[in-house]
Amino acid sequence: MPGIAWFFLVLILICLPGNQFPKTSWLDSIFFDKWVHAGLFGILAFLFMLPYVHSSLANKEKLQIIIKTALAVSVWGLATEFIQKFFIPFRAFDLWDWAADSAGALLAYIVCNKKLKKTAKLA
Repeated sequence: MPGIAWFFLVLILICLPGNQFPKTSWLDSIFFDKWVHAGLFGILAFLFMLPYVHSSLANKEKLQIIIKTALAVSVWGLATEFIQKFFIPFRAFDLWDWAADSAGALLAYIVCNKKLKKTAKLA
């Protein structure tokens, strides 16, 4: 349920017109937008992966699910860029935003894979 709620929060945020965001040069200098993308999509992936990490499935199945989830979140990040390009006023496609989305999904995969390995050692 938290993953679904976060999915819709991300959807709402990516659908906001570009003129709704503050324009400050110091945020641009630290690539704040990319950090936000990585965080939003990393949390999205993590919230969908974590229940499987703690499930009773075999570790091989768990690993396959978290890999597929990371890939799905990355594809969703690409889709959101196209949504912004074609449907959202004052927004555009940004390949670096997608890279940040994918980096967030990758980070979630790394964290969940470590948790998976840790739980496998304890069993």
